[in-house]
Amino acid sequence: MEPTATNTIAPMLAKAVPTVPEPDKVAGGLSYEPKWDGFRAIVYATASTPGVVDSVEIGSRGSKMLTRYFPELVEAFTRILPGPCVLDGEIVVPTGEPGKQRLDWEALSQRIHPAASRVKLLAEETPATFVAFDLLALGEESYLDRPFADRRAALEEFAGGLPAPIELTRTTRDVDLARKWLVEFEGAGLDGVVAKPLAAPYAQNKRTMLKIKHHRTADVVALGYRIHTSGRGVGSLLVGLYGSDGELRNIGGVSAFTDKRRLELIDELDPLVLRDDDGQTVTGETERSRFSSGKDVSFVRLRPERVLEVRYDQMEGMRFRHTVQFERWRPDRDARSCTYDQLDRPIAYDLADVLD
Repeated sequence: MEPTATNTIAPMLAKAVPTVPEPDKVAGGLSYEPKWDGFRAIVYATASTPGVVDSVEIGSRGSKMLTRYFPELVEAFTRILPGPCVLDGEIVVPTGEPGKQRLDWEALSQRIHPAASRVKLLAEETPATFVAFDLLALGEESYLDRPFADRRAALEEFAGGLPAPIELTRTTRDVDLARKWLVEFEGAGLDGVVAKPLAAPYAQNKRTMLKIKHHRTADVVALGYRIHTSGRGVGSLLVGLYGSDGELRNIGGVSAFTDKRRLELIDELDPLVLRDDDGQTVTGETERSRFSSGKDVSFVRLRPERVLEVRYDQMEGMRFRHTVQFERWRPDRDARSCTYDQLDRPIAYDLADVLD
């Protein structure tokens, strides 16, 4: 299936649930697998000669094609795949020495770069892996209407013995083992567990699957805020933690406030707004990234005195991996007590053991 504007496949999505569900909660049962923290990708491998893959395109969850950013995967798909197909999976970048490998989101995100020379260099230095977890077409035959149990069996037959950098995600129907994975695999940089209805067809752009992610809380310091894109109210709070050197570091943002709450926060935070000798609001700018190009990165600076509790799923280096959620204000906490020491770090787990 060659991707065009009219026949690209929209990935099936997952809705968040708080715990790993029992298999009998869904008609036909559930299959569980690790939740990979990478770029969702649908691979279209086509052939002008029967049985020989000579063209590969890599689609993303959105409309952006990822083909040019992963030349090493395109080469591998062309060389390794036994025939034309459409695969659903995740592109990840493993880093670390043997026995201590884990997923590296920062190394993966660097691959989205406009310079072909830079992409080529990174493809050599930090090559990507494709983890396949669904088969959507084989040859000219679509598998979208088949139940997942059948698609998984066909995927194992088609791709189960392929060499790296193509990997087949492991699955289980044992809910207790899935709960164990949720705890253990985080140490290798994974994002949680996904539960898939065994009897369900591939539902494009619908949240048919269930995802269970890690959730923790931390007390952080409000150090600034951005105005909402509407121009009214607080769009997001910038929060920080104190390092061992005593410096307050920006570690992420808190958003998803209601319209009413955005306006209330302007008044609540006004006493903390830093102002210069002329009474003008002091602003700052966060560091730009390849994803913030063209966006307003300025923010209103606050005196670092107010503490809030937030919910987060995981860390990436010294920052929250995703936007975090506001839980409550903590007037009982001193801002200086909000350090990195409070964060719950997962026990290290070798990525090779997840892929085994």
